[in-house]
Amino acid sequence: MPFAKLGLPTALLRGVRAAGYHTPTPIQSKAIPLALEGVDIVAAAQTGSGKTAAFVLPIMARLMDRPHALRCLVLAPTRELAAQIETSARDLCRFTNLKVGVVHGGVNIGPQERMLRGEGVDMLVATPGRLLDLQGRQSVALDDVEVLVLDEADRMVDMGFAPDLKRILRLLPKDRQTMMFSATMPPALNEVAREALHDPVRVDLSPSTRTVSGITQAVYPVSRGLKTDLLDELLRRTDTDGVIVFARTKRGADRLARQLEKRGHAVAALHGDRTQSQRERALRDLKRGRIAVLVATDIASRGIDVEDLTHVINYDVPMAPEDYVHRIGRTARADAKGDAFTLMSPEEDRDMKAIERFIGKGILRVTIPDFDYKKQPTPMSGEERGGGGRGRDRERGGHSGGGHGGRSANGSSSGGRSQPTRQVSSTPSEPVHGRKPRRQAPGAGRKRM
Repeated sequence: MPFAKLGLPTALLRGVRAAGYHTPTPIQSKAIPLALEGVDIVAAAQTGSGKTAAFVLPIMARLMDRPHALRCLVLAPTRELAAQIETSARDLCRFTNLKVGVVHGGVNIGPQERMLRGEGVDMLVATPGRLLDLQGRQSVALDDVEVLVLDEADRMVDMGFAPDLKRILRLLPKDRQTMMFSATMPPALNEVAREALHDPVRVDLSPSTRTVSGITQAVYPVSRGLKTDLLDELLRRTDTDGVIVFARTKRGADRLARQLEKRGHAVAALHGDRTQSQRERALRDLKRGRIAVLVATDIASRGIDVEDLTHVINYDVPMAPEDYVHRIGRTARADAKGDAFTLMSPEEDRDMKAIERFIGKGILRVTIPDFDYKKQPTPMSGEERGGGGRGRDRERGGHSGGGHGGRSANGSSSGGRSQPTRQVSSTPSEPVHGRKPRRQAPGAGRKRM
């Protein structure tokens, strides 16, 4: 079904075409007609499935030709996701008179206050902490809000925002439309959903495997001490258009970025201790090709949309299976193809098995034939050393306002089947990766998963 048959106004259809969209994704085809009817929606869909346009377009259609007022509030867990939603909304409504604004922590609150007190906005995208800061300073009024969107609601609950969400709900008119979009719908969301939603329609397009079909996944068993050497080898063997490497901790991300830079890779780090300008510059440099590798914590696993990102590499196995889904969802966006590699030490086997049970399938174990798995790790210089023990300074997703707690993830259940480690041949003269032809995991030859 084309966008023209979804009941959207002409001005929004022009915005859709200008943004480069041609055919609605499944979540857009299902959610847009329901949202136009004004019903409450709970939508579960894969990361990269087009959730943002699924709620932005029908909301814009509802707000067009109305007097300017803050009528739509979109809540997101991180600064990066909030900024991305605002950019997408601006692109889609470029041929209308609607105004979109974004507020989040990490930047001066003054310009945000002036934006809200001045001409105002029709749609406000906000992180919960900064929104409550502005409301406490009487810089924003929520009395006219007609539509509330909770995007990546599971992440907001995981990050400790549930009390803030409940406070915000009490500030909003009870007569409103509420939509909750997320890639996963864990039980912890039930309490918030009961308070926020009224007789919602459920749209569940997440398949049983929970991961995007266009992602080729592989696990590389390796000792913890050789992870950096193996990562360096993978990056040198792999034809990429951009890589995000996920580390568990902020200090671990900084240390890994320094090690990769010493080995000649163009790299930047992204985590919650970086300033907002540093975070924005790192993402901008990755998108523009100025760097090839972005080492990030889970702050980047939600909402970061980098066109043509070909690879995601888990340097550390995430302790929460949901985080694995969102990490690898940074590649293969919008029906593209991508690869997700995970470096797994023996200590992380239990977490990996929990992930496989969660996604509903085993992941191929791969070794690189000519990599020396018994060698001594390359020693680090004093400059490369740093902290980053298991979980000691684990990323809390990036604070959006006040001091909010992080998640306590536990992917430690035992059992489950994993595929055995296998070593298969690879011909050096043959491309082992890249879009043309379809890439294969280095070391995997022509085996398919």
